[in-house]
Amino acid sequence: MPSPVEEAAFTDTELDIADELGVQLVRFMRLLTKAKSQVAKLGPDGIERAAYAILFQLVHDGPQRTSRLAEALHAEISTISRQSSSLVQHGLVERLADPEDGRACLLAPTSEGLRVFEENRRQRNRWLAEVLAEWPEEERRVLNKLLDRLNTGIEAHAPQLADQVSARSKGESA
Repeated sequence: MPSPVEEAAFTDTELDIADELGVQLVRFMRLLTKAKSQVAKLGPDGIERAAYAILFQLVHDGPQRTSRLAEALHAEISTISRQSSSLVQHGLVERLADPEDGRACLLAPTSEGLRVFEENRRQRNRWLAEVLAEWPEEERRVLNKLLDRLNTGIEAHAPQLADQVSARSKGESA
């Protein structure tokens, strides 16, 4: 049965708007990558910036196995293992016995990990407040609402999009 996206006939205007959004999202991602890179250069702790994504995930979703972290962060288990080991060495994350399977371990943030996470969050919030300082409060609220709506839509439609791209690729190679 075809998905609603497959059945939809998009107008040229809808596709043009989607194209402009795509251009702006690519620009946005490049600027965020550049900003993250600049922040990483300032960090004296020797921890890879990507490792902070693990800390973020653990703070927000609680203790997890390495395999679950890899799935949530769309990363290889070996990458997550290396980065989490660095976090453990720096005292930001600890390994706990998995209550469901004593042979496995869960990763959890330490109190120092929570402190570092909150400090990074404060720095991020100050930077974003600076970026948006000249925006009226209502526009900042609308931006948050629209980004939430966009993220929700991406979460709801990403698997379908991946299936369509895969199906098209198979059709082209046949």
